[in-house]
Amino acid sequence: MILPALPVIVERSLDRAVSVGYSCGVKFVCHQSKLRGDVNIPGSKSHTIRAVAFASLATGTSRIEAPLDSGDARSAVRAFSALGAKIDCQPDVWTITGTGGELRAPAEVIDVGNSGTTVNIAMGSAALVREGVTTFTGDHQIQRRPSGALLAALNDLGAHAESTRGNGCPPIVVRGRLKGGTTSIECKSSQYLTSLLMNCPLADGETVIKVPVLEEKPYVEMTLDWLTRQGIKFANNGFREFRIPGKQKYQAFTRRVPADFSSATFFLCAGAIGENEIVVRGLDLTDSQGDKAVLDYLRQLGARVEVLPDGGIRVQPGYLKGCRLDLNATPDALPMMAVLACFATGPTTLANVAHARIKETDRIATMRMELTKLGAKVTELPDGLVIEGGKLVAAEVDGHHDHRIVMALAIAGCSLPETTTVHTAESATITFPTFTDCLRGLGAKIQPA
Repeated sequence: MILPALPVIVERSLDRAVSVGYSCGVKFVCHQSKLRGDVNIPGSKSHTIRAVAFASLATGTSRIEAPLDSGDARSAVRAFSALGAKIDCQPDVWTITGTGGELRAPAEVIDVGNSGTTVNIAMGSAALVREGVTTFTGDHQIQRRPSGALLAALNDLGAHAESTRGNGCPPIVVRGRLKGGTTSIECKSSQYLTSLLMNCPLADGETVIKVPVLEEKPYVEMTLDWLTRQGIKFANNGFREFRIPGKQKYQAFTRRVPADFSSATFFLCAGAIGENEIVVRGLDLTDSQGDKAVLDYLRQLGARVEVLPDGGIRVQPGYLKGCRLDLNATPDALPMMAVLACFATGPTTLANVAHARIKETDRIATMRMELTKLGAKVTELPDGLVIEGGKLVAAEVDGHHDHRIVMALAIAGCSLPETTTVHTAESATITFPTFTDCLRGLGAKIQPA
């Protein structure tokens, strides 16, 4: 595995993440700014990690063009390198020689850092190893994120997977091998089903997956698109049952990673605030990413959204009026949509997104807590938030080591008079290492400290 150096702020952030659990990290110091101009969005985290996994499972050498080079993506690189793939990460192109489905048990514990996507997908891949044991761990947040439903499904299908602490969370030990069979799994995280869909085609026999509960459906649709591109045979009965023949193979590929709608959400929403006007570039409206629904959310709130002839998306403020938004398919959008709702007139309900509580943080409780510090009136629901639009005030807030909360609070801080300080800002590098550069390019007065 060959990895070029990360930018200094990313190296420093990741070093702190490992050594002190973010306990003495970076702060964003934000001042009121008018944000105007164009911003280019980096590659999709979800696509990049899937690309690393598929290439690692494939026969031959694959090229991943324009990958997202971030903390989470590098976690995937480390995990699949440990499982036997040969990965060369150069700027703009990652080359991966796959295992042909014949993975090896790693010599050391695999540390996935903060990447839930990596640990869940790689757990399924570890269940393909014929001999040996694979152990996964991660940072303090990963060690609180539940994967018990996936562990049970892997055990149903012939592997042996267990949480070392008996709580369904990492550290997790996996022994192979997937033989096939039938399992039923409640997917409060789409990552559970994605892991099974990606790895069960390589199992010894046919797999039947029954799915009585499925949250975040668009992420599963993204996985199915990858399977279709690979020519994998599967039957999908309305996302309630999947039937997958075993002993299939993945082939090497070359693919350019689409830009990330989840990262774009921060700038799309920022364009709707105050006197801002932002053109977001690089997005593909035909891609399977669920967070492109944010464009519809903005329109429902009253923002002016225009798709330009050259493919850019311009967002300008309109008369923002509170409404009800169903975020079931887009839990990653909750932090930024909660910030934007503060600038609308009347109440906004962010609903049907209880699974946002099992992300890096309980994002529902955390956003209520932090927006209240900024003067917002927020009511916490079991499955979301009700936010009364009104005047916010600058304050000192905590990102709780959650990259999406950090970035949402930074956008809020750049919209408020006086100084807003956002703690644990280094976690933005997990998915968006160039976040501050992009903001500054629009005129933001933001400084890491």
